[in-house]
Amino acid sequence: MAYLLLYVDDIILTTSSETLRQSIISLLSSEFAMKDLGHLNYFLGIAVTRHSQGLFLSQKKYAEEILTRAGMSSCKSCPTPIDTKPKMSATHSIPYEDPSLFHSLAGALQYLTFTRPDIS
Repeated sequence: MAYLLLYVDDIILTTSSETLRQSIISLLSSEFAMKDLGHLNYFLGIAVTRHSQGLFLSQKKYAEEILTRAGMSSCKSCPTPIDTKPKMSATHSIPYEDPSLFHSLAGALQYLTFTRPDIS
C-alpha cells in the first residue's frame, strides 16, 4: 500500500514497505527532477513527529504563528472569545489599518478550522 500526497511541487510518500517506497521514488525520478528530503517534519502548517506506533500530527506551531502575527501571543484564553455585545457598526467604526494582514489572518484561521474543526 502506498499513499502519495501532491501539493504544487511537493510530494509526501508513505508506503507499507521500504522496497515499494524505493520503487516508486525510482519511477518518479526517471520522469521528474526530484530529491528526497528524508523524513517529514513540517508540511502545510502541520508538524509531524515519528513514534513507534506511527506519526503524531500537530498544528500547535501553526496556531502559535497565527497568534504572533495577530499580536495576540500574550493574550489570556477565555470561554467565549467573542464580545457578546458587539460595539461595531458600518457607519461608526474605524477602518482596519492593514487589510492585507487581516485577509492573511482570516485565511490562516480558515485553513486551521478546516483542518481542525474541533477548535473552530
